[in-house]
Amino acid sequence: MGMLVRIFTWWNGPGLGTRIMTRRHGAEVGRDGEGNIYYRRGAGKTERRWVIYNGIPEATRIPPEWHSWMHKTVALPPTEAPTRPRVWERPWTPNATGTVAAHMPSGSLDAGGKRAKATGDYRAWTPEAGD
Repeated sequence: MGMLVRIFTWWNGPGLGTRIMTRRHGAEVGRDGEGNIYYRRGAGKTERRWVIYNGIPEATRIPPEWHSWMHKTVALPPTEAPTRPRVWERPWTPNATGTVAAHMPSGSLDAGGKRAKATGDYRAWTPEAGD
């Protein structure tokens, strides 16, 4: 059953068509720190670029330098033209949504559900007020 799941479900890795195309036509360009492998096929306007994820296929796991290459913002991949981080840039981290590390604003239920009272001209709507 495990082999059939890997072949026919995209969320468990590359499908059969992607595996065949990658093996026949893909030229490996490089790998990132997450273990994702980047490929290309063709050149110029007909060039195709894709990634085989190491683990769960989640687009936010692509670091910024590879993201710009994937979307053809830059012509050369980071393996050929490495980018230098700017002074103000923070190190890349994957999307933390749905994890313990996710941002929780002060009024969210996961952060205790307490928030400051509304101030100013805010007035809660009630059906009896007829507003």
